[in-house]
Amino acid sequence: MIWGGYQIAPFKGIFTAQPNIGESWEISSVPGHESVAVERGIIGDVDLGLNLPQLIDKYKGLLVGDRVYKKFGNKFPLLVKFIDSRQDLSVQVHPDDKLAMERHGCMGKTEMWYVLKADVGAKIYSGLKKPITPEEYERLATEPITNNQSPITNPFLDVIATHESHQGDLYFLPAGRLHAIGAGNFLVEIQESSDITYRVYDFGRVDAAGKPRELHIEQAKEAIDYQVWPEYRTSYDSTKPNSELIHCPYFTVNRVVVQVAAEVDLHTDSFVVVVCLWGEANINGIRVKQGETLLVPASENVLYIFGNATFLTATM
Repeated sequence: MIWGGYQIAPFKGIFTAQPNIGESWEISSVPGHESVAVERGIIGDVDLGLNLPQLIDKYKGLLVGDRVYKKFGNKFPLLVKFIDSRQDLSVQVHPDDKLAMERHGCMGKTEMWYVLKADVGAKIYSGLKKPITPEEYERLATEPITNNQSPITNPFLDVIATHESHQGDLYFLPAGRLHAIGAGNFLVEIQESSDITYRVYDFGRVDAAGKPRELHIEQAKEAIDYQVWPEYRTSYDSTKPNSELIHCPYFTVNRVVVQVAAEVDLHTDSFVVVVCLWGEANINGIRVKQGETLLVPASENVLYIFGNATFLTATM
């Protein structure tokens, strides 16, 4: 990514000379970007090399849960990423399920961010700090960009709520909320399995070919939630070893801290995605370390954990 940084590969313990890595898609069934089963240390592993839709087709409710399989079939409902922003990302918005289905034949995109690291002065942009009309939005989005100031000013800064970013911060981003990840943030994103993004402002940047990236000003106009909300950062109890961070119709996310051993029952009949943020542990017989992500089947979704680590868990 033109805005990508350098933190994802070392965080995951991967050596690469590839610059500007913006994202690592940890769990995905997005066509063309499907996760693939890797070596688990099982002799004659019959699942090795199968992609996620193939695994769901093979195991159905045993893998994702009967309720999830009935609703989504072979399409995995979540997309889980690490994101590293060396520069400000574009100001954007995502459509809700209704609008996305009408326009694109797919799910919309409600998401959440959990900040792993933040540089001093890093910002998160989320929500409106004062009300605007669709017509005012369109004026902001089409305002000519002038290069007589350095850096280029962002016309949305007067209306988008700006937040100082810190390690452990949590943001829930329902579909329709204008948002942007500011420079200097390294975070986990958990979202509906959709790659539909309407970009409304991109700081006048150009791509590798020297062309401005596509904007979606008119498409976004109908998708935006123009309501001002009192708070955009989500609070949670960071002192608890198992804290529920987000509970919404699309996913439930917990933060789990384990020292030595723990049994974690999330009381769900679906799969559990486990993202290791720090440390190393054994989960249901599988070794996982910082930067790695597991998909735990619905058929064994009580987590028996031995080690010293911090995780995010995502389920439905």
